[in-house]
Amino acid sequence: MMNRTFWAVGTVTVVAGAPALAAAQEQADAPDIVVNGLLPASGDTYRTERVDVGPLGSRRLLDTPYSISVVPVNLAENQQLQNVRELFRYIPSVQGENIRPQSRGLQAGVVQNTRIDGLNIAATTDYAIEQFDRIEVLNGLAGAFYGPASPAGTFNYVLKRPTERALSALKFGYTSDGNILAQVDLSRRTGLIAARVNLLSQDGQTFADVSNLRRKLASAAIDIQPAARTRVELNASYYRYTATGFPGNFAFAAGVPFPKDLDPRREGYGLGWAGDDNMTKLASGRLFQGLGDGWELMAGVLAMSNDRASTVPTLTVTSPNGTYRATTVNTTFSFDRVVSNVAALRGTIYAAGLRHEISIGTTGFTWQRYTPFRTGAITLGTANLAAPVAFGEPALPDFRDRYRSQTTRQQALSIGDTVSLTDQFSLQAALSQSWITARNINRSGAVTSRYSDDGLSPAASIIFKPQDRMTAYLTYASSLQQGDAAPTGAANAGETLAPYRSTQWEAGYKVDLDRIRLVLALYKIRRPYAFVGKENVFAARGRQHNRGAELTVNGRVGENLNLFGGVALLDAKLFDTGSAETSDRQILGLPKRSLNLLAEYRLPMWREVTVTADVSHVSRRPTDFRNTQSVDPYTLLDVGLRYQVKVGEQAMALRLTVNNLFDERYWANVSPTGQNGYNSVDNGTGTLGAPRNVRLSLQVAL
Repeated sequence: MMNRTFWAVGTVTVVAGAPALAAAQEQADAPDIVVNGLLPASGDTYRTERVDVGPLGSRRLLDTPYSISVVPVNLAENQQLQNVRELFRYIPSVQGENIRPQSRGLQAGVVQNTRIDGLNIAATTDYAIEQFDRIEVLNGLAGAFYGPASPAGTFNYVLKRPTERALSALKFGYTSDGNILAQVDLSRRTGLIAARVNLLSQDGQTFADVSNLRRKLASAAIDIQPAARTRVELNASYYRYTATGFPGNFAFAAGVPFPKDLDPRREGYGLGWAGDDNMTKLASGRLFQGLGDGWELMAGVLAMSNDRASTVPTLTVTSPNGTYRATTVNTTFSFDRVVSNVAALRGTIYAAGLRHEISIGTTGFTWQRYTPFRTGAITLGTANLAAPVAFGEPALPDFRDRYRSQTTRQQALSIGDTVSLTDQFSLQAALSQSWITARNINRSGAVTSRYSDDGLSPAASIIFKPQDRMTAYLTYASSLQQGDAAPTGAANAGETLAPYRSTQWEAGYKVDLDRIRLVLALYKIRRPYAFVGKENVFAARGRQHNRGAELTVNGRVGENLNLFGGVALLDAKLFDTGSAETSDRQILGLPKRSLNLLAEYRLPMWREVTVTADVSHVSRRPTDFRNTQSVDPYTLLDVGLRYQVKVGEQAMALRLTVNNLFDERYWANVSPTGQNGYNSVDNGTGTLGAPRNVRLSLQVAL
């Protein structure tokens, strides 16, 4: 049979013969992906066929009874994304710009909702998008699989693995106004061992005159296969993220509206010496052991730390005329250490003539937080938004002179069963038993408060497949969540509330039309809501009800048009606040409509050139719980060109992207002063969106 070159889906791969071609098409997300997005192909889309679902393991995305969004690395490469937060904008139901990620209008916890390869990590630091193969987001409740967590969904970052074929990829990038990036991605395989190394350096000014963005990444992934049924994955990474001079956070006194048309380039909104300096270290390992007859054992452990020196300024606007007070060192914690674990046994049995896919698993973590001995906001001065002042650097605390102030331990034991009743009907049920303990510690080492609790988190689904390419489902879930801690200023400051319980109903329909996939999901979520009442006591006294719909599209229309995106509708309201002014009102900071659609068109007359356009829209968002003030909706347009060509044995991609083409001035996010609002009549906080910027990159696979 004649050998030929196959231009794989978003990859550079040389495949010999039809059997290899079929295998590549069936395993589009397998480890033989080499360099995403470098070569054109008639089927080049951003579709992912399989996804990891906790102890259930790898499942066909089409068959899962949940709304799960996956953004692969080739989209991040082609759109020239530089961090995970930028990627979240491509999932309409997710908000993650400058805040902890949230889905369906519910903000995630620091550790409980975010994972790398299924292992818990801290979400309060930055992660380099370059070290990940894809980002998976399971929207809504998942406590039956992952243990106690906010109903904000599960965010799983999947690390890049070594490739089957040798890879040497170089990338050079430029971002206006003078920020330079260089990356090396190497992969080699010899005998039973394969390794992949990613090195990244980025430095320079961006859109603000006093800004500087510096990123340094060194990551390594090693795969070892000592036996036919045994595979070991080892990972280690170091990431240093420093961003100074960017606009800080804005806070507003009660009754003060969010101003319009603030220029994020303006000095004073950002200070040249102030910003984030985050260092994240990570090491992890996983073992996969085949046991025969379709059974597999998986176990893993991860240790990570993030060291933060946050001097991001907060501009608290105290009057409608724009008078503000600038402060810095507004965060409480400067160091997080997380050690997490996971193990699962899964396989198939037949009982009473029915097929059962069984999983038994455990997952958990130990999380320690450290607070500097010298803490508390530092006042820089007062000024006006119309004439901001570039305040000088004060005497800052030693962020490394700190004490352990919190320890949280969480462990969950889960069991699941997917039983096939007929070729079309199946039932899925899962249940987890969880244990949570927490301690708060003062600077002298004394325990000031503690609690210990446990509980069950069940989930059940009915799955109907009228055809192999279609899935309809109905899912109910009830999930435990660690209680919030009372904020400073409350009469019970520092007290941790008992765990909450959230519930969710979700119905969905998925259809795979050969080249394009459509997914519709409807949901209703209820959870307790904690805030500081009139007696100045923080307690869970309100109720939050979120109802919504999500429609996503992913795939090709015709031969030349590729689509990725969707629309999310959200009705999020707060009840039982004890005040008619705030009860039955839209939740602060949440839009009723959000949309993001990426369209790529390959020129028929010049196949190496692709034109891209990404439209993002967010509707009006209230800035207080009484819904008397709001920020205007915004629409952003990003455009780009991509030139992909193969010269001899070298694949090359030249990319040009213009983000925020019309230089829209907007509030990137609006959020309560605390994760749960803390006070039902508070105004919100916000951060400014980035202005127009240009990114240019050249990537070569040798």
